[in-house]
Amino acid sequence: MLRMSLNPLLTCCLLTVLLTSCAKEEPAANQASENGAETIGDVKPLVNRVLTQEEQAQLTPEQVLTMLKEGNQRFVAGTLTARDHSKLVREAALGQYPKAVILSCLDSRIPVEDVFDRGIGDIFVARVAGNFENTDILGSMEFACKVSGSKLVFVLGHESCGAIRGAIDGVELGNITAMLANIKPAVEHFKDYEGEQTGQNPEFVKMVTKQNVLATIDRIRTNSPILKEMELQGDIKIVGGIYNMDTGTVTMLEE
Repeated sequence: MLRMSLNPLLTCCLLTVLLTSCAKEEPAANQASENGAETIGDVKPLVNRVLTQEEQAQLTPEQVLTMLKEGNQRFVAGTLTARDHSKLVREAALGQYPKAVILSCLDSRIPVEDVFDRGIGDIFVARVAGNFENTDILGSMEFACKVSGSKLVFVLGHESCGAIRGAIDGVELGNITAMLANIKPAVEHFKDYEGEQTGQNPEFVKMVTKQNVLATIDRIRTNSPILKEMELQGDIKIVGGIYNMDTGTVTMLEE
């Protein structure tokens, strides 16, 4: 029987060659996720850098909404885009041209940028328990869209919302009482509901949660002539969705 023995140094060299060859044959998808582009017509704003004003201007509200939906799919799948945050911080210092403004609940379990796979300088985020609008938030949205060029206003509610349950149950505690008053109209919308109207009824909480998002959208249009006009002209879209706490999926709401 013929026995072959390899010099240890030669063996090491062969392994190095094989590993290097395998690395070169890796699919380009990994590199694309870091350096690829979201193609928008002739514009290809890289996902790992801050948009320029020119790139932002060429986006449409529908394209931005599609980006957010696709980003949420990546979040759910666990394939978030790799980003060089240190580099993005330096780039964003020169200016910001975000795609959208998102009104979310205060809840710490909803990392808004991650939920939509967005990076530094990509979106404006306003947060308040119960994701309702007020004068300050409306002014912030007007700044985001009219001044800074964002194309989308997104009201993001979520399941198992403590603020919703608090409004349903009439919680009274310090400034929380006045805050929950902003959600009361969504509760009163179902005053004729024949089921149990408490925060312990998941069905009722779900109904109020959805209505609160829709009512917030209506009030944004009513109380901000600037945003209403921009939407009528097709410059922006105002939409809403509900975040699923178990899956991370955002479901769009039909008005």
